[in-house]
Parts: sequence; C-alpha cells; structure tokens
Amino acid sequence: MIEKLREIEKRYCEVEEQLSDAGVVSDMERYKALAKEYKELAPLVERYRAYAKAEGDLREAEALQSDGDEELRLLADEQAADAWEAMESLREELKLLLLPKDPDDDKNVVVEIRAGAGGEEAALFAAVLYRMYSMYADSHRFSLELAYCNETELGGMKEVSFLMKGEGAYARMKYESGVHRVQRVPETESQGRIQTSTATVAVLPESEESTYELNMEDLEITTHKSSGAGGQHVNKTESAIRILHKPTGLVVDCQNERSQVQNKAKAIEIMKARLAAMEKQKAEDAQSSARRSQIGTGDRSERIRTYNYPQGRVTDHRIGLSLYDLPGFLNGNIDGMIDALATADRTAQLGKSEA
Repeated sequence: MIEKLREIEKRYCEVEEQLSDAGVVSDMERYKALAKEYKELAPLVERYRAYAKAEGDLREAEALQSDGDEELRLLADEQAADAWEAMESLREELKLLLLPKDPDDDKNVVVEIRAGAGGEEAALFAAVLYRMYSMYADSHRFSLELAYCNETELGGMKEVSFLMKGEGAYARMKYESGVHRVQRVPETESQGRIQTSTATVAVLPESEESTYELNMEDLEITTHKSSGAGGQHVNKTESAIRILHKPTGLVVDCQNERSQVQNKAKAIEIMKARLAAMEKQKAEDAQSSARRSQIGTGDRSERIRTYNYPQGRVTDHRIGLSLYDLPGFLNGNIDGMIDALATADRTAQLGKSEA
C-alpha cells in the first residue's frame, strides 16, 4: 500500500507541475482533465503525507526512548504512542480512499419519485421528497430540471421525474434509491390517527452518448397535451412527449418544457438512463449478488428509511442511524445521512476486498 501511495504522490507532483505550465494552461481540455485528476488525488496525498509525518515522529520517539534521561524517555513514550495511534487511524482512512471509485460517481442523475401505498397521503409525501431533493440540489449548486410531474388536486405528486446535474451528483444521490416510509397524521385525518405511507425513489446515472446507444427504431413517440395545475399553456398545446420503448415496454413522459423538441430531448435522456441502468442491473445480477449486499445500492423494493413526524425522527434502516432533526432534514440538510451511508458502503467494500 505504501509503495502505491508513493507512486500516487509522484503523479500528484507531476500534475501539479503541469498545471503551472503555460502550454497546458492554453489547452483548455487538457487543463480541465489535469485539474480534475489533481483534485481526485489531493485527499489521498494529503492523508499519505500526514501518515509519513506520523511515521517520522515515531522513528524520532523510538530513537529518544534509549536516552538515559528519565523525563525525556517519558516524553518519547508519549510521542511514540500518539504517533502510533495517528498511523493506525490514517492507515484505515488510506485503505478506504484507495478503493476503486464508482465510474458513475461524477455523472448527472435522473431521479424518479412515485407515490406508493397510502393514496393521497402517499402523493403528498412524494411531493415532500421532491421538495427535499430540490433544496438539497440548491445547497450543492446542482441544477435541477423537472421533466414530468403528475400532480393531485391537493398538491401531492403521483409521479415526478427530474434531472439533477452537477459534478458528483450521482455519488451523493445514489444512496436514495429505495422505499421511503412516512409516519404522520394526515391533514385529512380528523381523529389524529397516525398513518403509514410510502413513496419509491429511483436514482439512475445519466447515460452518456458513448456508453449507451439507443436504437430510435425501437421507440414509439407520441404527443399529448400537458396536464397539471395552472398556466395558460397547460392543456392547450400538444407539447408533451410520451416515449414507449417497444422491446421492454418502458414508458417515459416529459411535459415540463414548452416545446416538443425540448421535451423530446429530455425524454430521450431519461429513457437512455433507464435502459442503461437496466442493462447494468442485468450484468450485475448475472455476475454476483454483491450489489445487493452493499449499502449504497438499495433497489425500489427495499424499505430504506422512515420519516417519523410525531418523534421528529428520520431513521435509515440500512445502517441503523437515527437523526432527530426531521424539519431540517426535509429542508434538504441530508448530508449527514449521506456521509454516514457513504462511509458504511466503503467500509463494507473494504471488508470484502480483505476477505
């Protein structure tokens, strides 16, 4: 591991030097690629250098431990213990950082939320989740593009799909796939009884042109009038697009843009993402069951989280973590949960790699 880290540090220094070269700066594509590599290597090099410093401190302390001065030996013992503890901690961090990166982590994502069990209350909860992710995207400066929304009269959402774009969007959002459960007293409940409802969330990495080729002859594309509340444009022009992928039966609707061309482009983006994810799932299922045992890859049949309003609690069942700031969480402050899931996921991967 240490030899590998030395090579990484060497490469880091090479990239750092190239980034200050005038010829590289004038070549924007090359500069961007090197800047991205530099950013990815930085955490590893930072922790490796801290490890090397702690190792140096340990050697220095061990040299002083043989000194005849009692007070100096005690100080050396303390320094050696601190250095050893730091090295142990940094070694574990470095093991996690050296794990292979998910190739989809830097991609944009397609997110689909659907109301599950619970009727109108489930649709209202789906709307809450959409608002939560919208606020999360805003706090991370991810752009959010609404593609399709089927609203109810009470302001709920039977189904909503959107694109979240920004570097690392999939790395953060991939842990949200699965069944989200809410326990609360519905506004329509006159006797104050708590109701349990669900919504499903699917998070798909956006498929790039080079990674998935869509056969346009497999698509049946139709137009229809936009549906939903408000606006003179709604229900008057057939700008909404519905795409059917005939071989699989997958259907994608897109109606948020005002032109057919824009809606068609966005619908094709979403269809490609869904088909690419389907192909990836087939390959992984054929290869092994490892995907299901990892923290970050829950599918929509798995209950992953409960939002308990009476207790002000949100609990993620995959890692047994409960947070007691439900209002803040629903306002998009979900980084603490995502960080914990990411750590648990990488720890699980580390355990498998060492087995």
